[in-house]
Amino acid sequence: MKLNLDHLVVIDAIATHGSFAAAAQVLHRVPSALTYSVQKLEQDLAVQLFDRSGHRAVLTVAGLALLRDGRYLLDAARELESRVQRIAAGVEVELRIAVSDLIDWAMLYDGLRAFYAQGLGTRLRVSTEVFGGCWDALADGRADLVIGAPNDGPAGGGYVTHAMGVVDFVFAVAPSHPLADYAEPLQTVDIAQFRAVSAADSSRQLPVRTSGLINGQDVLTVPHMTAKLLAQESGLGVGYLPKALAMAAQASGRLVIKAVAEPKPSTQFFMAWNSHHHGLALAWLVDYWKIHPV
Repeated sequence: MKLNLDHLVVIDAIATHGSFAAAAQVLHRVPSALTYSVQKLEQDLAVQLFDRSGHRAVLTVAGLALLRDGRYLLDAARELESRVQRIAAGVEVELRIAVSDLIDWAMLYDGLRAFYAQGLGTRLRVSTEVFGGCWDALADGRADLVIGAPNDGPAGGGYVTHAMGVVDFVFAVAPSHPLADYAEPLQTVDIAQFRAVSAADSSRQLPVRTSGLINGQDVLTVPHMTAKLLAQESGLGVGYLPKALAMAAQASGRLVIKAVAEPKPSTQFFMAWNSHHHGLALAWLVDYWKIHPV
């Protein structure tokens, strides 16, 4: 290859500082070495890169094109060097985070902004999981860290957990739904007459879980909690929702919260990560969310 990164460093310095002499001073080289390097490259490429007719070295059209694209290569090379150094220091190149659909994304993003401010350089890949899907993502290797995994994790261990809080559930229906006019508390036999809306467990390997459903009840299954909320607001079915979501919908007249004879118990949710993972990016996020739970 006739072109190398050192050529690009030299051309960038000359273009930035306006002369071979100024560039040589910045690069701690003698001007003649820079002149020879550029002339040799011009000969090898059979193009003129600098117009030397004036007092300043000015890039030709070909030189400008080389420098424009060459700077992308220089930036990539510097990032590669930095990444290798970070890896050697124990900082992950990428971290995969699986987030429950029950989590408040605005608060999650507060944590991510604080993380990026540390300048660790780790790329984050965030995905959404439903119900037991968080545990499944951790056990299956799709995630290094999970946020909002409900209840207890799968048998076998290999992971560390930290309790993040509790989600309370309430039973809610659309104002136009027949159950909205039923006397409270609603009985199981009353609820069983109507279609339930359920967010599908996103587990791929672990057994799929369900909650709040009655045997023999018609069920509309949707992909996540946001879709479940909208389905219930539309009167397509009934079911349990996180209390905060349901109360906000009730305040705007989109849902009615109904007392039930057999309420759904609260769900504890966890942050969890693989016990063999000791990267600095993971450690920082775990420490942050221990102090600032979502």
